[in-house]
Amino acid sequence: MSAIAFPQPDPGILARRAAILSGLAELVPPECLVTSEDERRAFETDGLTAYRRLPMAVVLPRSTAEVSAVLRFCHDVGVKVVPRGAGTSLCGGAIPQEDAVVLGVAKLNKILEVDYGNRVARVEAGVTNLSITAAVCGDDFFYAPDPSSQLACTIAGNIAMNSGGAHCLKYGVTTNNVLGVRMVLVDGTVVDIGGPHLDAGGLDLLGLVVGSEGQLGVVTEATVRILRLAEGARPVLFGFPSVDQAGATVAAIIGAGIIPVAIEYMDRLAIEICENFAQAGYPLDVEAMLIIEVEGSEAEIEAQLARIVAIARQHGVATVKESRSAMETAAIWKGRKSAFGATGRIADYICMDGTIPTGRLPEVLQRIDALCAEHGLRAANVFHAGDGNLHPLVLYNINDPVEQEKAEHVGNEILKLCVAVGGCLTGEHGVGIEKRDLMVFQFGPQDLAQQMRVRAAFDPHWLLNPAKVFPLEGRAAA
Repeated sequence: MSAIAFPQPDPGILARRAAILSGLAELVPPECLVTSEDERRAFETDGLTAYRRLPMAVVLPRSTAEVSAVLRFCHDVGVKVVPRGAGTSLCGGAIPQEDAVVLGVAKLNKILEVDYGNRVARVEAGVTNLSITAAVCGDDFFYAPDPSSQLACTIAGNIAMNSGGAHCLKYGVTTNNVLGVRMVLVDGTVVDIGGPHLDAGGLDLLGLVVGSEGQLGVVTEATVRILRLAEGARPVLFGFPSVDQAGATVAAIIGAGIIPVAIEYMDRLAIEICENFAQAGYPLDVEAMLIIEVEGSEAEIEAQLARIVAIARQHGVATVKESRSAMETAAIWKGRKSAFGATGRIADYICMDGTIPTGRLPEVLQRIDALCAEHGLRAANVFHAGDGNLHPLVLYNINDPVEQEKAEHVGNEILKLCVAVGGCLTGEHGVGIEKRDLMVFQFGPQDLAQQMRVRAAFDPHWLLNPAKVFPLEGRAAA
């Protein structure tokens, strides 16, 4: 089986475990230090559950000062540190190593300040994504990025992976909605990057930090943009007799210069899975479905929908169902947001995260189906069609090593296909360990070497989130 490789743990570090735990115990209270084997099991994996490693210890600091002290100590004694938000990473971004300390931000969970005048909020990094909107929606504001795991995932993880969500088509992903961070470097130094304003002077270090997968430092606070809620919004379900027609409709809408709030895609298998779970009223007699949401005044909504419906009819749409109430809207989005969890009820799966040009959707979807069929597998396709961010869920039995090997192979081939048609390996889940060894298919040796030099400038000894993003042999050469 072609399993993802992990570095061998450092026996010298493991031999010093008792002394390291004693040093950590001097920095945080007992309730913030996890050392027993049973309790550490809760941190041995993340959303990529096929892989797991038991960390040496877990530290859950309560403040930036405690994060700084822990990182300084680990740096001085040469211990690797794996930052962790809520552990929802689907690419193995928070999977630890046996000789590493997991540093979780779950206790950094306060919303520190809301400034409606400047439309910003300052939050600790362990705050969940959805809780920001919950804190400001009473005043008709919201935080735009909305990954499907937003009920659980933290701002720390969103920043690490540059997460997006269904509404990223109009409002952008995390990097478009974060204005500043407080970050602790590997040696314990605390730095502030950006702030409560649109653009900071000097180098764009914020653009470097967002999406850096916990390799440059540990973010403890973030200043995020909050936006006014639209006057109204309405999702519409479009059912199509074929995958090609749905894909061509997406390309035609984007090509016409129409920017809905969201365009989400589901194929027949995903529709059935989500409808059985959420009872959202999805059409079950179609091969593909789009959820297209527009917003604005009632007149704006009607005008946009008229153009979109006309395009859909040109491409043979079979079903058009508009939401007519807040309850129907909630049900439609519940089905989509529950897709990963609902799929997990019926099978194990590997969730891909490649991106492609929207004009290549039909042919890529055909090839995904063919790849799965060649290996006797199925895929439930559900993704952000508007910006070409694919999320094929390749179903398999995790207890069958042969099936797991087939699923990983198919997943790798899907990602290579994305790159081949002009896309890239990841849209919002990150590289982690899942796509680490595929980086050579998107970047040449010089590109990778330059990226690793930037990473090493922040962490010369590669102690932060090791064995992620860059191929192991490339790291050794660097």
